[in-house]
Amino acid sequence: MSNNAKHLATFILGAAAGVAAHKYLQSEEGEKLLEDLKTKANNLKADAEGAIDKAPEYFEELKSKGADSLKSSFPDAENFFKELYEKFVGNKGAAGTTSEPAPVTPEPIS
Repeated sequence: MSNNAKHLATFILGAAAGVAAHKYLQSEEGEKLLEDLKTKANNLKADAEGAIDKAPEYFEELKSKGADSLKSSFPDAENFFKELYEKFVGNKGAAGTTSEPAPVTPEPIS
């Protein structure tokens, strides 16, 4: 079967499937299916909008609980990271070659 024949067969099968779907959706059962799909889609949209509204509150809670958990599990972690950062920044400045610009800390997203 040549390439063009395969494309023609695919087109004909797709058109037949489209006609069959159109006939089914015009029936009473198909209209019922469409109404159910619309209802489910609206419910899903409402749930998604609710999740978007709750997201900042959720991430703020996650951040505070994560920080508290980290501090309780590793009490010296904050000092360790501060010292590590100071060593990192201190080594860059002490090297004497400042061909690279100083790293810029990005502003937090609010």
